[in-house]
Amino acid sequence: MKVLLINGSPNAKGNTALALGEMEAVFHAEGIETERIHVGNKAVRGCIGCRKCRQTGKCVFEDIVNETAPKFAACDGIVVGSPVYYASANATLVAFLTRLFYSTSCDKTMKVGAAVAAARRGGLTATYDELNKFFAISGMPIASGQYWNGIHGAAPGEAEQDAEGKQQMRTLARNMSFLMKSIQLGKERYGIPEREKPTFTNFVR
Repeated sequence: MKVLLINGSPNAKGNTALALGEMEAVFHAEGIETERIHVGNKAVRGCIGCRKCRQTGKCVFEDIVNETAPKFAACDGIVVGSPVYYASANATLVAFLTRLFYSTSCDKTMKVGAAVAAARRGGLTATYDELNKFFAISGMPIASGQYWNGIHGAAPGEAEQDAEGKQQMRTLARNMSFLMKSIQLGKERYGIPEREKPTFTNFVR
């Protein structure tokens, strides 16, 4: 089994990375392979709504989104971590996720998603909610922990002092590991839930 860990912070060794590191150690102990992808320091433009990906199967912009797409298709779970900017996720990360989720045609059903936010003080829950919406719209079970998944710290490395926040990350990773393994067993016995062809209703008459 494999989990992608997405670092949406510009800082490769900041508090977001620290939170992901707490989770990574648990995944390894659970026998789950991980790969970190650093997104927050990349130049990622937003989606332009051209819908070319519907024809080609990939985004028109050749960058980290297309590089990540096959890894996303192959993984069993994804953890998305972001610093909090104005009570929301880093804009670079949001652009990355918007294009990744929209341009990929792989079946995301039953891949497990988890969101993690790092902040000096406030805005954690708003960012947590924002990131979870990418999973919810894709039929992905959302892993939860013992609280809303967040860690506190201002200067890089300061979150090391947040004992409760680090414990939240470990609990989240254990719960996520259990959920992925349970889904794997469920797939073997019951398969994936049947999916109807999408019906789109526009409320413009």
